[in-house]
Amino acid sequence: MQVVAGVLRDSEGAVLLAQRPPGKHLAGGWEFPGGKLEAGETRLGALARELQEEIGVEVRDARPLFSVTHSYPHRDILLDVWLVTSFRGVPQGLEGQPLRWCPPGDLPHADLLPADRPIVTALRLPERLTAKSSDVYEIVEPLAPRADGSAARLRGALCDGYTEGLAAVAAGADFLVTRESFAREELAALCTAAGVPVYVAGMPVAEAWALGAVGVSEIGTDVI
Repeated sequence: MQVVAGVLRDSEGAVLLAQRPPGKHLAGGWEFPGGKLEAGETRLGALARELQEEIGVEVRDARPLFSVTHSYPHRDILLDVWLVTSFRGVPQGLEGQPLRWCPPGDLPHADLLPADRPIVTALRLPERLTAKSSDVYEIVEPLAPRADGSAARLRGALCDGYTEGLAAVAAGADFLVTRESFAREELAALCTAAGVPVYVAGMPVAEAWALGAVGVSEIGTDVI
């Protein structure tokens, strides 16, 4: 099932969350608002429709953030996440679902549904990597077990292909950075299967977003 979800922020930077209502699967858990992509819809069209129906807002501008696949016991979900950069209206729970604005620092403790948790990592990262480390992240090569006290910074791993990328995630990478531009099919597959944000080298950012990547790397992998 393909699902679109929107990240909305208020003037203070807090992020809108919706709670699954009683009677629905995973009732009580919190998620980013959105819903199923219907036959014949574009991704952005589905996002606009779902946010209008669910919370009564009009999407005026949005861009892809990233895509991720999550397996629940009853089905696999392809979650297509968009950053809503402009919207009109005051969000309301039109389907009886509670809403709340969550400060970014509280998101890791917000009881998010499993499929939505990787979005928290994506929101901490920039759309363009221009340095190998920052206060938020570091690119580690080779990836080694975390040292005590190092969990505050996200750890990225370089990868040359789909298999290497998945192995890095299994070893604990919080995000991936491609060394070179992958074949598009392989890149799209990695972006949806990895379960973590992926950065692409050698590609315009709009093309990277369209394939499911969170952004692009401008570091130059020869200096990492």
